[in-house]
Amino acid sequence: MSPTSRRRPRYAVGCALAAIAASLASPVWADPAPTYAQLLAQLGDAPATLEAGANYDAAEARVRQARVRPNPVLGFDVENAYGSGPYSGLNNADMTLALSQDLELWGRRSTRIAAARAEAGAVGLQRDLAVVDAAGRLALVYAEAEAAQRRATLAEETLTLTVADARAALTLVEEGREPLLRGIQGEAEAASARATRDEAVAERDAAYARLTAVAMTPVAVTRIDDSLLDETPATIGSVIDDAPTVRVAEAQRSAAERRIDVQRVQARPDINASIGIRRFEAEDATALTFGISMPLPLFDRNRGNIEAAQAEFRAADARLMSARQEAQADRAAAVARLAASVSRVNAADAGVTAAEEAYRLSRIGFESGRISQVELRVTRTALVNARSAAVDARLARVRAEIDLARLNGRAPFEGAQ
Repeated sequence: MSPTSRRRPRYAVGCALAAIAASLASPVWADPAPTYAQLLAQLGDAPATLEAGANYDAAEARVRQARVRPNPVLGFDVENAYGSGPYSGLNNADMTLALSQDLELWGRRSTRIAAARAEAGAVGLQRDLAVVDAAGRLALVYAEAEAAQRRATLAEETLTLTVADARAALTLVEEGREPLLRGIQGEAEAASARATRDEAVAERDAAYARLTAVAMTPVAVTRIDDSLLDETPATIGSVIDDAPTVRVAEAQRSAAERRIDVQRVQARPDINASIGIRRFEAEDATALTFGISMPLPLFDRNRGNIEAAQAEFRAADARLMSARQEAQADRAAAVARLAASVSRVNAADAGVTAAEEAYRLSRIGFESGRISQVELRVTRTALVNARSAAVDARLARVRAEIDLARLNGRAPFEGAQ
């Protein structure tokens, strides 16, 4: 092969590497996104929080309605009118104007109010749990966006390292110390690194879009400066019975028990008292009327509703038992995962430090001709994997903190040092 024909492939490799290097220009960033603490303070405007608050307001309104007594009934009766003989008109008619009122005996009103209060208590705890869940979702989306940003940055750095290694290989090829194949391999590696970078940038932009939607920021998120991945997890203890899911299950069980009392009271006769005045046209006289009415419980004794309420209570009691068991198991698992993730982060950071030193020494050895390009590629790949593992470890730590925070009934990283 002539020298001219050998220089052309080298020139083509060099042009390709120059084109890839030109694509490494730093992007222009917009203003940074709000911090996690700022977004957490605005959590009251989140749709899930607003929905839970509206449900609680509705439950409180039902409590106020339960306190209201039933309206009295005003009745007007006409007897002995528009008939035959002496009853042909209204001259001999008897007219009665009466007012009747449900007495709400047997504790109907107090039982109804107690049931409404129990329902409101359960809805209030569900509202608190919804706020905690919304905070956990915000923390996860924020952390995932930050992790995607770091992966995109790592992909940029990897592309820079790959191009630099390819240039070094091309220099050795020009000097005749490496075959032309090494330069072509360097070009292929740089092209692959560029594709990986483009994919990481696309994932980062998608994560930004998710954070913008969840946080409901007026301006699209394009950068995260305040780190949540590096935040130290909170260490706030909690007993099992304090888990929000357990408290909600307990409140729902209490509400189900109150509904049994309501149905039992409904089985008793509903007594109404009435008082009125009657006009006797024939005698041109008036008189008072008194009365009490009640249904006879011959057919409907509300047994079906009572049995249904009792079955619902048994179901709520079973849910409470399940919630306690799950809370105990989930908290033990969350504590273990958090401890493991902290150790994993420490190990990953140590691995990054070692990989960076190994790559630095390999690069020196490659440029001096003491090690091959294959060995350089291995140390570079190890460095990339170590940095990616460090990001994954931090994201796993955030997820473990979110799980534990939910069991403790607080926002993730709330009270963190």
